[in-house]
Amino acid sequence: MDYSKLKLSIILLFATIAFGTSGYVFIEGMSPFEAFYMTVITISTVGFSEIKPLSDIGRVITIIVIGMGISLLTYTLGQVARIIVEGELRTILGRRKLEKQIAELKDHYIICGYGRIGTIIVKELRNAKIPLVVIDQDPASIEALMAEGILCLNMDATSDEALQSAGLATARGLVTAVSSDADNVFIALSAKGMRPDIFILARASDEKNESKLLRAGASRVVCPYQMGGRRMAEILHKPTVVDFLDQTMMHNELGLQMEEAVVSGGSSITGKTLMSSNLRQDFGVIIVAIKRITGEMVFNPGPGEIFNAGDVIVAIGKKAELRRMSTALR
Repeated sequence: MDYSKLKLSIILLFATIAFGTSGYVFIEGMSPFEAFYMTVITISTVGFSEIKPLSDIGRVITIIVIGMGISLLTYTLGQVARIIVEGELRTILGRRKLEKQIAELKDHYIICGYGRIGTIIVKELRNAKIPLVVIDQDPASIEALMAEGILCLNMDATSDEALQSAGLATARGLVTAVSSDADNVFIALSAKGMRPDIFILARASDEKNESKLLRAGASRVVCPYQMGGRRMAEILHKPTVVDFLDQTMMHNELGLQMEEAVVSGGSSITGKTLMSSNLRQDFGVIIVAIKRITGEMVFNPGPGEIFNAGDVIVAIGKKAELRRMSTALR
């Protein structure tokens, strides 16, 4: 919002007050306080009588103060009113625009908490171009999110209203990553109560609370400190494996990605074996695993493994080829 006009009008208003005060002091011989009082009642046109009779020059000063003071005071108050009205109007319109954008979302993720973990999650989802909404109570976090054009709500994620406003009814999943495990449990309970089929990924600061989060309705629970410790240990005794996974999953230095794709009922490979599907020949991908609809995980599937509708294929390959494969499996 442009405040330059308001600043200029305030400066000119104070200049007028200084002019009137100094004029009354030096021309009419008033004390500084009397001169200031005289200037203020003249500008405000309250109709009080003069402190003492004025000379002709004093009356000229009064005329100038009245003319400039009333105009500047009116203009300054108008600018203040404009800023207040425009600010409130912008807030209302911005809120309505945000509500409309969230209402139009479908299959998005709701991220509760924009701390260290939430920041990483949001970054990765944005890189994957997956729609999301963040709920956080920290004004600084909300300001940072808005600056990046990320849909966000400055609300308490433990409230049903916040989850509803974030589009829980149409969301693909919810991530609860606030710092308090108790709040994460409460959010999971609220979300599961409102939407029993929602996928919930929960953060646990303490490994002991993992079972509580699962009982509260969380589909999966992640303990960042435990995972971080395991990863550090793996770097010590399996550094090449970790480097390969990093380059494949994170940094993309090899030009490869690991991706998953669901085999639909109408897919051309439904009912076919891994060999007869020609996935490797057609798309140049490596099939790492197949997750059956029953939850069974088949690692390094053999050429005779049959693809069924609902199976999830885990593959490694180039991004463009993986995208083509995912499209073909629909």
